[in-house]
Amino acid sequence: MKLRIHYAWVVAGVAFLVILGAAGFRSVPGVMMDPLHHEFGWSHSMIGAAMSVNMALYGLTAPFAAALMDRLGIRPVVTAALGLIAAGTGLAVFMTSSWQLILLWGVLVGLGTGALSTAFVATVATRWFVQRRGLVTGVLTAASATGQLIFLPIVAGLADSHGWRAATLVVTAVAVAVIPVAGLLMRSWPFEMGLPPLGSTELAVPPTENRGMARAALAGLAMGARRPVFWLLAGSFAICGATTNGLLQTHFIPAAGDHGMPATTAASLLALVGVFDVVGTIASGWFTDRVDPRVLLVIYYLGRAVALAALPSLLGDSATPGIWVFILFYGLDWVATVPPTMALARDQFGDATPVVFGWIFAAHQLGAAVAAFGAGAIRDVSGGYDPAFYAAAGLCVVAGGLCWAVPRIRSQSPEPVAA
Repeated sequence: MKLRIHYAWVVAGVAFLVILGAAGFRSVPGVMMDPLHHEFGWSHSMIGAAMSVNMALYGLTAPFAAALMDRLGIRPVVTAALGLIAAGTGLAVFMTSSWQLILLWGVLVGLGTGALSTAFVATVATRWFVQRRGLVTGVLTAASATGQLIFLPIVAGLADSHGWRAATLVVTAVAVAVIPVAGLLMRSWPFEMGLPPLGSTELAVPPTENRGMARAALAGLAMGARRPVFWLLAGSFAICGATTNGLLQTHFIPAAGDHGMPATTAASLLALVGVFDVVGTIASGWFTDRVDPRVLLVIYYLGRAVALAALPSLLGDSATPGIWVFILFYGLDWVATVPPTMALARDQFGDATPVVFGWIFAAHQLGAAVAAFGAGAIRDVSGGYDPAFYAAAGLCVVAGGLCWAVPRIRSQSPEPVAA
């Protein structure tokens, strides 16, 4: 009996590996902050500034990358992005000045990872899937968390035993290893394989209009900016970025260290966020196909607010039951916001979703950039991270209100039963 698998699943599998490889760098900053501080004397705010550049470019690159994928195809953009990540991390072992940190980790890696962010996920899900879009969005989004799960303990252990340079080279090697996989198997459109998207019976002919990368990306921004729903989604997603990548991913390990917790223990806890994130994001994608996405987002953000408000009282010199509960919840909630946010954007913007959502994701990363620098500055001034955690909790309440104000989704057909 011949088993027939739609090539959409091959493309999704390759995209998962690509995002997994790119995610290696996401595990680096928190682990490296104290080693860089001790070796070079750079302050937490200065290292946070480099990560702010990274996160800002990570977000701002997304809509242009989505437009470039329309112009050149997915495969060349993906391979070039992985090359930038490998160059930025590999050359970092030779740096001696803070400007080099900003150039390599901030600019090069920011551009590379930005091209492989959720705009890439939206492009794959929108082009290749009609059925299972929410599920695929959740799985691909979870790939970043899976990368964190895999790399964080490795990076932390290597940094502790062999120094931060050895840990950085592991990230470089992984990015290089994924390049040939993407080059051989990735395809831009189902039409190239003579197939309709999964769940459709009609071939989707790629658009022939060629407006250029910048023009197409700016057109997407103009389309979104004219509608209030864009600003509601962008504002809530900015808060999402501030309270995950910007605050927790960058500063959880040094914050735990301020309470006497060893870096390897804190890194292991942060890696567990990745374990639960995989479950939470895939489940969120499943629920998004069936439940009003606005309701899901309100639940996610209000729960996050409670968790952040409790965190200062939970941190200590060891992994207490309270911190385990925090890690469990925050992991389930971390990227669970992506599938319902993308579903609302797709309902409002249709085929333009990849580029428009790229700008919504840019807001996510600008929020992360502000938090990465701001939390480090708060720590330098006040001697601790507690005020940053309380401020982030308040922002999550605001995000819940913004999501509830999004107009009710216009059309949400139930998920087909067919396999």
